[in-house]
Amino acid sequence: MSPSALRVEATRGDLVESIHRVGVAVVDGDGRLLAASDDPNAVSWWRSAAKPFQALPLVLDGAADRFGVPSEELALACASHSSEPRHVEVVSRFMARIGVADGDLACGLHTPLSPEVARAVVRGTARMTPRWSNCSGKHTAMLALAKHHGWPLAGYQAAGHPVQQRILEEVARWTGVEPAKLRLAVDGCAAVCFGLPLRAMALAYARLGAAAEAGPQRITAAMMSHPWLIAGTGRLCTDLMAAWPGRVIAKIGAEGIYSAALPQLGWGVALKVEDGDMRSSGIALLEVLRQALARLAPQAASEFPSGPLAGQARQPILNTRGTETGEIRAAGALRFFDA
Repeated sequence: MSPSALRVEATRGDLVESIHRVGVAVVDGDGRLLAASDDPNAVSWWRSAAKPFQALPLVLDGAADRFGVPSEELALACASHSSEPRHVEVVSRFMARIGVADGDLACGLHTPLSPEVARAVVRGTARMTPRWSNCSGKHTAMLALAKHHGWPLAGYQAAGHPVQQRILEEVARWTGVEPAKLRLAVDGCAAVCFGLPLRAMALAYARLGAAAEAGPQRITAAMMSHPWLIAGTGRLCTDLMAAWPGRVIAKIGAEGIYSAALPQLGWGVALKVEDGDMRSSGIALLEVLRQALARLAPQAASEFPSGPLAGQARQPILNTRGTETGEIRAAGALRFFDA
């Protein structure tokens, strides 16, 4: 890694204690590389940042219309939600609409991403079921697709099932990566996940943000209209889309993945924190947006809501007594290709 490359640093006192390398690709809708750090062609698992594309067949194949799925439930299909009461309420409605139960969901249980809800589970004041999984909306959408086509519900999450084959086609179409060249593995929620270059992830988001077709627009409108459902209280996907409404679509993935679209600029962004540090990925995304806007779109940079997001861009490190001992912050610079 170049000494000036983008990274996230954790400090303690006046020393940098940890360094988290970040790979970045920023592209336009034609796939032209606008900015990068480290290797923009590095292959990584897209994890939950692929969810909008996994949800697209629900709309494109007519299942959403058949079952009367409203925009809130479409947003949940794209979400990594925090299992807060409102999330569970919306996914419960979605499941009832489709006619599926907890036993049909292959996602299993997952510790809630909301610290408050996770504490309630530990205290025994909340009981988790598969609908509490942060991926329950995605899985309900997959079951809806299977029901719509008359495909078996059993094994809907596994590679080779018609649901996953249909999703694979859509991921390939938007990323520009041939299906045979997409790497496949099992995600944490038991569904198929996809391995592909960061640059292809960014291209998919650029295309999604700029799409003129009604189906993709329904997905992006659902995400931007219901940012709180995409993540939850205090989480960057929600806070960024709420602070800059209509200007950005953001979606986190596990192990340090983040993807975003800036529809008005026609850009897509994808990044991977090399060591998978989840504290770092949101900080890295905000720094990528800050640098790219400042260099390539000064007018948009002046409108970017950096103030409301300051607490996400630089995060204090506290000890057990609540004393600040350091910070997690971005450092280094993107490489630009606009000359």
